[in-house]
Amino acid sequence: MPAKKPVYIFVSGGVLSGLGKGVTAASIGLLFQARGYKVTPVKCENYLNVDSGLINPIEHGDPFLCEDGTEADMDMGTYEKFLHKDVMRHNFITMGQIYQEVIRRERNFEYKGEDVEAVPHVTDEIIRRIREAGKKEQADVVVVELGGTAGEYQNILYYEASRILKIVHKEAVAHVHVSYLPTPEHLGEPKTKPTQLSVKVLQSMGIQPDFVVCRGKKAIDRRRRERLAMFCNVEADHVINNPDEPSAYGVPLIFEEQQFAQKLLTLLDLPDHKADLTAWEKLVAQINNSRKQTVEIAIVGKYFATGEYELRDSYAALLDALDHAGWRQGVSMLPRFINSDRIEKGEQIEKLLGGVKGVIVPIGWGPRGVEGKISAIKYAREHRIPYMGLCYGMQLAVVEFARHVLGFKDAHTTECSPDTKHPVIHLIPSQAEKMQRRAYGGTMRLGNWDCKVKENSLAFQIYDTHHSFKKDHIVGERHRHRYEFNDEFTKAIETAGMQVSGRSVVENLGEIIELPKELHPFFLGTQFHPEYKSRPLSPHPIFLSFVAACLK
Repeated sequence: MPAKKPVYIFVSGGVLSGLGKGVTAASIGLLFQARGYKVTPVKCENYLNVDSGLINPIEHGDPFLCEDGTEADMDMGTYEKFLHKDVMRHNFITMGQIYQEVIRRERNFEYKGEDVEAVPHVTDEIIRRIREAGKKEQADVVVVELGGTAGEYQNILYYEASRILKIVHKEAVAHVHVSYLPTPEHLGEPKTKPTQLSVKVLQSMGIQPDFVVCRGKKAIDRRRRERLAMFCNVEADHVINNPDEPSAYGVPLIFEEQQFAQKLLTLLDLPDHKADLTAWEKLVAQINNSRKQTVEIAIVGKYFATGEYELRDSYAALLDALDHAGWRQGVSMLPRFINSDRIEKGEQIEKLLGGVKGVIVPIGWGPRGVEGKISAIKYAREHRIPYMGLCYGMQLAVVEFARHVLGFKDAHTTECSPDTKHPVIHLIPSQAEKMQRRAYGGTMRLGNWDCKVKENSLAFQIYDTHHSFKKDHIVGERHRHRYEFNDEFTKAIETAGMQVSGRSVVENLGEIIELPKELHPFFLGTQFHPEYKSRPLSPHPIFLSFVAACLK
């Protein structure tokens, strides 16, 4: 007997970007999942990049690293955190992928001499990929987030694909439109006209939204709900409130109060079941209770500014992981963003780092700001401030130790100083060959790799305490890097006190460095990225231990 066809829920956005479409899509998925349905998410991005790996994080936020090595939009991280499951390559679509495949097929004569056009060939490829995501996971529900904002020329073909899937292929499709209702200060009331115009754009493409989700500072009242129902051609009880919340993790509970999932189920002709949201309710209670105490952490990086504005999204996964660990321990994490350029320009490091309970140097690339980061690491090491280095932060911790403890004054990574006599961080041969070919996209060491942790180390204690070993002292962590710890310096570094406490199972590469507790209360660097595996219901052990050290 053939499996029942999945239903499709498309989530689009209106008025402005950054509304929280990803949170809406993930919340819908969570509510269906809580009722026993198998859910898979799909994100459709507008850009012509094949993936997010080569995009400057200031341009589009922190790329999210998936278990299979896919470098994707950070909304994929939102899906993982809400649905508590890994997302993969089939969950992420870019217009670059679509055009690449259509052109490949045309060159291979797979269209048998047809004129290859945007409709139907590009839209057919979009539909094929969305369907494929559902098949791979045997999903009951496929939640598809359409990137960008209604009215942009870049995403018209995604909207057209959703229309064709419903009208031509006769699939069960619901369309949820997330829109913004501004409240101008001089008026003091939320205005519905931008949302009316956004829905009009959808209608001009042959799409009638089934639900309008209203984003804004406050919940809208009955009068505005009725006006939106009248002018947007939706039922009044299909206008869903989604006001600003202290935490995005509260959104599923707000939707549940409005019976959003039940209304979607009715529309899609699916039976309702009792939702089990116990764990999620407990999480939201933890978040609310954690606001009584804050812990300030310095994040020393260089991807903070976009024009004259500060950008949090460049380190989204890191900030989320800190929050997860803090909430579990009853505190709110307060990040102090420090651009490492400021240290290099002579600002007093004592002033910049004064009073913080911990220091993190996160992911980064290239030479800009590196000396400022090294100075911050030295300060944290000498002043016994809990330190965590992630990827570049691990590499630069090795550089700092080699310079100031071993006395190798020119010690560096060959990424910044190719001719250094002490290349404590370098390219392994396979990566050097790719760099010579300028093969950048998707050629780093990416995705999950196993690491064996040394007994009697801080790292071993962390994973063992939280029962996080897969087997035989082995953990699986996500990687996104080219440069590696240079094993030629292991003996000198370990003799001086720094320990290489984790090595990759396949290549025996140094993956974790640390200082013993007699030298420092908490000093740990990982070549991998624990932040990408942290989830609100299961904070990463390394972040839990780091926050605990900061609390001491």
